[in-house]
Amino acid sequence: MFPEAFRYHVAGAVNEFINNLIEAYSPVFDSISDGILSFLLGVNSILTFIPWWAYIAGVFLLSWYSSKKLISSVILASLPFVIGMFGLWAMAVESLSVIITAVLMALIIGLPLGVLMAELRPVAAVLRPLLDGMQTMPSFVYLIPAMMLFGLGKVPAVLATLIYALPPVIRLTALGLNQVPKPVEEAALAYGATRWQLIREVRLPLAMPSILAGVNQTTMMALAMVVISSMIGARGLGQEVLLSINRIDVGRGFEAGMSVVFLAIVIDRLTQNMAKRWEPPKR
Repeated sequence: MFPEAFRYHVAGAVNEFINNLIEAYSPVFDSISDGILSFLLGVNSILTFIPWWAYIAGVFLLSWYSSKKLISSVILASLPFVIGMFGLWAMAVESLSVIITAVLMALIIGLPLGVLMAELRPVAAVLRPLLDGMQTMPSFVYLIPAMMLFGLGKVPAVLATLIYALPPVIRLTALGLNQVPKPVEEAALAYGATRWQLIREVRLPLAMPSILAGVNQTTMMALAMVVISSMIGARGLGQEVLLSINRIDVGRGFEAGMSVVFLAIVIDRLTQNMAKRWEPPKR
């Protein structure tokens, strides 16, 4: 057994810090929560307004446009139809609204940070260990600060999903920019391009396959948090999985789990196909 004399707990200090933080900045947290909730409800209302057949047609058209494969596009478009057959369409749309909100916030924050990480070494030196910690942290841990500061509901679920899904887009944006061939950059500078023009017109377009791969990974990680974030009130498909576990309802859990898988397959294939369209032609 570990000696009693060497034991030291920080739980009390952490709890006191959180309580003081909430007391001092509760209006700020309320404003953040209201803003995120308004945006989330707007996304959810748009997704709810779209008829079910439009989703299926949209998946087919996007898949056909990006891959030019008819059979795979038909199969991919049939997966949302199966979700509707299970009676989980409304829950899938609810989960999708949380995912879209978290991914859009991750892109707004992550893309500029990825550019700064590629351009400025001090920024990279600070961000790299932070991203390492964020990617190695167990996903359940993100629920704790989100729940402490914002309570239960969809807002803390969005924030926990945001933190969990943010690192890939930052890393892959920086990686894509750093992998742009130096001769191309030197040629652009020789023609008089400024640093901003070099980033906007040369480096970003050439780094787009890597950036879109980051978007794909961020989206998939956000989807992975669907079930976990249901523990703090995210609802949607994750709530259905959680209820099935609590009630030991294997059939209900199978349908909900397969719906999450189908949603993941559709999102993954569409984002991967769009990323491939930006790849340079092979000789």
